[in-house]
Amino acid sequence: MKSAWIILSALVVGMLLGVAVESLSPAAGAASLPYVETAGLLWLNALKMTIIPLIVALLITGITATADAARAGKLAGRAVAIFIAGNLIAGLMTLLLLPLLLRAFPMSAAAAGGLRHGLGGHAETAASPTFADFILGLIPTNPIAAAAETSILPLIVFTTIFAFAITRIGTAERATLSGFFKALGDAMLVVIGWVLALAPIGVFALGYALAVKAGVAAFGGLLHYVLMLSMIGTGTIVLALLLAVFVVGVSLPRFVRAMVPTFAVALSTQSSLASLPAMLRASAELDVDPKKADIVLPLAVALFRFTSPAMNLAVVVYVAWLFNIELTPWEMAVGLGVALAAALSSVSLPGSISFVTSIAPIAIAMGVPVAPLGLLVAVETFPDIFRTLGNVVADVAATKYAADGVEEDASPAGVVS
Repeated sequence: MKSAWIILSALVVGMLLGVAVESLSPAAGAASLPYVETAGLLWLNALKMTIIPLIVALLITGITATADAARAGKLAGRAVAIFIAGNLIAGLMTLLLLPLLLRAFPMSAAAAGGLRHGLGGHAETAASPTFADFILGLIPTNPIAAAAETSILPLIVFTTIFAFAITRIGTAERATLSGFFKALGDAMLVVIGWVLALAPIGVFALGYALAVKAGVAAFGGLLHYVLMLSMIGTGTIVLALLLAVFVVGVSLPRFVRAMVPTFAVALSTQSSLASLPAMLRASAELDVDPKKADIVLPLAVALFRFTSPAMNLAVVVYVAWLFNIELTPWEMAVGLGVALAAALSSVSLPGSISFVTSIAPIAIAMGVPVAPLGLLVAVETFPDIFRTLGNVVADVAATKYAADGVEEDASPAGVVS
């Protein structure tokens, strides 16, 4: 949380300085722009270079962990199925709700134009492939070339097939490959940690460049973005509560009363993991068998990111709307599929890291610019509050639903650390 506020402060300071320089001396602003913006773009490139190896490593480890959990017993298998269904429902909500919100609460033309110009002008998109071309492109003839060309969707298809193949080989071989990719992911997390340590400098430079090019309108554009993401975040919380009431069968007053301590921890820490003890107490108040809760809730914290598909898709759809990119229903379906895979690969990652590794693949697959993510990560502090609240509500609701549907005795074999 401290680093997130530092990054946000760097953005604000950079934008304020950019507005001041542009207002007092436009010539000085134009002269300084190439140097300052280059520093920001250099940091952004360093951030982007980690995406492909990290998404491959995390997707493989996420799928193997999920498959192992599903095989651990009937309760764990039911829980994993609930997690996947919940992510799908949340992602569909965004694809239906966000276009309506953007029409109901449009950004002013000046703010939209300024923000678009500051984030890189008009996006250039290639012609949409035919259905046959798209289907043929799903299976890469050369996975290495797909990675080199940042062809995310075929790379994810290959990685998913490869990960499931790992789950079908011998125990020793599976442990060797899983360990290799876990080590690769851990090493890339160290690299991205180094890059994010420079985030205040990079975000300051990008914020300065944005303000010089867009002026005060940039502030209004970013505020509109934060409000839209917060509305989607609120929607995920409401959706999770509705599922708890109408699917799980818990009355709303009882569920909210049980969750009050969890809400307090989630708001103060913005961490589902830190909220786990409070969630265990909440599940006990909802009459969940403690043995079953001890299996499903840690599994939910490790694997279930109810708000990730919804809010990650919201970022991409918002950027597409800002750059006047028309998304077809088929492209949205592709984005939803990648969002589900990305949510699985972002388990237990800090917010700043998961923001980039989860959203960039979705944007690339949907033909949406990735560059704005370097700035938008700085204002993720506020939407992240809704992410955590939605996740803890969904975790407890999913635990109750999974436990109530299984009569067998719980076994500790399903716990995933």
